[in-house]
Amino acid sequence: MARSPGGRGRQPPVLKKFGQHFLTDKNILSAIVDALAPTRGDVVVEVGPGRGSLTDILVERSGRVIAVEIDRALAANLREKYRHQPDVEIVEDDFLDTDLRAVVGEPYLLIGNVPYYITTPIIFKSLEPPVPRRAVFLVQREVAERMAANAGDEDYGALTVNIAVVAKVEKVLDIPASAFTPPPKVESVVVRLTPRAEYLVRENSLPGFRAFLQAVFGQRRKQMQRVLRSVRGLSPDQAIVVLEAVGIDPSSRPEVIAPREFASLFEAISRKLPADR
Repeated sequence: MARSPGGRGRQPPVLKKFGQHFLTDKNILSAIVDALAPTRGDVVVEVGPGRGSLTDILVERSGRVIAVEIDRALAANLREKYRHQPDVEIVEDDFLDTDLRAVVGEPYLLIGNVPYYITTPIIFKSLEPPVPRRAVFLVQREVAERMAANAGDEDYGALTVNIAVVAKVEKVLDIPASAFTPPPKVESVVVRLTPRAEYLVRENSLPGFRAFLQAVFGQRRKQMQRVLRSVRGLSPDQAIVVLEAVGIDPSSRPEVIAPREFASLFEAISRKLPADR
């Protein structure tokens, strides 16, 4: 078992149930922090600090670090490691259950080498209030491709649109599986999310918008006029009218419709139909 960077005892074993893969290459770790670009005036929330390799760099470059770790043994080691540093707080919790408003209480940046099996829920939570000024995640390559796809791309889908209406996505750095211990079975990519000043969809409508997109892309090979008839119960004439009203060709398919067009379509339908339709 590896020792901690600070040399303070042995590390707990890797727990597969938490999807743990530890990154130790200092050059890569520094590049990930570079993508976040924290300053000494910033508060940084780290998702899944693990053994603290990324945390060490964040502590050097940030004003305050709040590290959220679900693994009890790792959290205990981190508390011991940073016990003399008052600007480092270790929160033993599942990030998905963490009340960030209570924990942070001020503008912040977000970063994390997130477990691949819960990447999407973590990303969605990161884009809910309180929203970070900037977020950097290490994710599976296939997820990064979906996040950053353009309309018409093979990887374009509901995840792409859900993120695009609230944030700008950038692929920053490719990371090989060999850089991790233990190495995952997939390649990884560092992505940076910068929230939009104004969302394309009203904040209180986002849950409904996400459900709408999931239903629409569940029929991605069908023409939009048929999709709307199926997922929103519109008549053929109603579907054509609403699509043409927002500039969408009724014969087009979901995979070629841009995020802004989806936002306009959802708004138009919401004005005409009850929210629970």
